[in-house]
Amino acid sequence: MYAANDPRASLNTAAAATGAVPTAFKGGEYARFYDAPPQDVADGSTTYCARGQNLVVAHTTGKAGLVLSRVNQLDEYVVLLPKPDTPVEIRWNGESISVDGFCLVVVPAGDSEVHLKGDGEVIRLVTTRAADLVAKCSNAGSYLSPDPNVPPFQAWPDPLDGPKLRHYSLDVPPEPGRFGRIFRCSTIMVNYLPGSGPRDVTKMSPHFHEDFEQYSLCVEGSYIHYLRWPWISDMNAWRPDDAELCAAPSVAVIPPPAIHTSRSMDPVKNVLVDIFSPPRADFSAKPGWVLNAAEYPAPDAVTL
Repeated sequence: MYAANDPRASLNTAAAATGAVPTAFKGGEYARFYDAPPQDVADGSTTYCARGQNLVVAHTTGKAGLVLSRVNQLDEYVVLLPKPDTPVEIRWNGESISVDGFCLVVVPAGDSEVHLKGDGEVIRLVTTRAADLVAKCSNAGSYLSPDPNVPPFQAWPDPLDGPKLRHYSLDVPPEPGRFGRIFRCSTIMVNYLPGSGPRDVTKMSPHFHEDFEQYSLCVEGSYIHYLRWPWISDMNAWRPDDAELCAAPSVAVIPPPAIHTSRSMDPVKNVLVDIFSPPRADFSAKPGWVLNAAEYPAPDAVTL
């Protein structure tokens, strides 16, 4: 599935599936935030919402002074600022932090506010326990029936030192053998991949996930997402291949067990962020891959 020099080649993803053979499949979801009406408009700011089985992606192009509030939020969520020069103040439970962009912030459950101090791009990653955001999603109808191949969501353990605002810079140099820049909390894992030019088509990486979704968020450039579903005995369940071009900003929801790979297209720079909810066990089991692993324990079932 992976080239020999790809750090993911050491993952145990090629093992035979141990679960039940699928009898039905969910299709891929492609939300192009540049080519659709926004779900919220306020004083020149726009917010688009799209979802998968477990996660809502809320993308805001905001003006200075905008406040993005969460009231009675049930679990941790992530604020992702993909661009530098995006001054933001985040408030929770009497605490506040100010950041300048190119970072992510983990915000605990409860009431919180994201204050934009300048114009910029703010992406919130929130589990589908947030019923108010779920109701706004452009593709809400796609999940009137749940994905039959994704188990019920179960959060990972709480942080060792209790709830608080946590800030992580994305300015992390690469390291041999480590894949991307991975951070996790109790609900979400974010892998902010390095930027690249157009992909060498002789070095694609088709692979599949047995029982979890991947959210591929394009924040710069463009990608073609290729998906192919298995054939099973019931031909009525067969699906045609997908080859979907998605530019920034957009998110593709890749369901299991579709074989998938993505091809970067822009001649200068493409940036993709891979998101998982709950966090991935196999990435977490690789020493040094999750940059904030010391703050968040893994479930007992995850072998580290």
